[in-house]
Amino acid sequence: MDKQGNIIQNATRPNDWRAVAEVVPEGGTVFAAIEACCGAADFAEELINHTGWSVNLAHPGYVARIKQSPDKTDWADAKLLADLQRVGYLPKVWLAPENIRELRRLVRYRQQQVNHRRNVKLRVRALLRDQRAKSPAEINPWTKAWRAWAENCTEIGENSRWILGEHFAEIESLNVKIRNIEKRLTSMLAGDPVATKLLEQSGVGLVTAATLRAEIGRFDRFRSGKQLARFCAVTPRNASSGQRQADAGLIKAGNRELRRVLIEAAQRLRRLDDHWVEFADRMKDRGKPSNVITAAVANRWIRGLYYEMCNLAA
Repeated sequence: MDKQGNIIQNATRPNDWRAVAEVVPEGGTVFAAIEACCGAADFAEELINHTGWSVNLAHPGYVARIKQSPDKTDWADAKLLADLQRVGYLPKVWLAPENIRELRRLVRYRQQQVNHRRNVKLRVRALLRDQRAKSPAEINPWTKAWRAWAENCTEIGENSRWILGEHFAEIESLNVKIRNIEKRLTSMLAGDPVATKLLEQSGVGLVTAATLRAEIGRFDRFRSGKQLARFCAVTPRNASSGQRQADAGLIKAGNRELRRVLIEAAQRLRRLDDHWVEFADRMKDRGKPSNVITAAVANRWIRGLYYEMCNLAA
């Protein structure tokens, strides 16, 4: 599409940067847009490195809202992306560098294994509950004593005991896998100034620092701490109407992985950091419930961290 919006060519090409580059005549500045999807970041980086084009990733959700037709075709999608790029209205997505994308894959893979382990543990508890087997009150769940009781419990059948053994073996295997992933995370974060600064923060450990580094990447790509908090999904959703001013929980949009680690960090800060302990106590005195207090701590903490990390980048 030229500067006046006239379509020069709209055709299907193989998923290869050479095939796409052949479409555009050499000479002049080329602005390209790719809808963000699986593999789009790597493809965009190839185009930038080999052709020197200015390539942007488009947010698929916002692009879908801009479309006036419910029909979806590659021809129409390509035309819309080109037109949005031409007039400067393309809803852009940050193109993370390769090292951040690799870290992001590792962080998300670890969380997949953690979720898998949690599901196996739930199946163990469900099996014991189905057999109406109750552990002694003095034994805490998932301790060595509790596992020994479960493995030798006489209240469950032979097959159920065998299934428990399989579940426990799977949990041990997942524990080893998660520890190996965390070793790789430690190696990847070594020497990274942003990760080092994150690890210096109160209540932040390896997993929290790795998730923040992977999912946020550059803190200065956000205009303010408030915008970052919204990206992290720890901003209250406004439900005001007329003279009534009210909130309705946290916003639905945002990065769920960031919200998860920030809520966990806020729970630690409420116990370990004097500043946040006092803040939580003041909110509690005002009658705020515990979950609202934790979300407020997470919101204010990430907004303060934004300015600290931007100063580091500067």
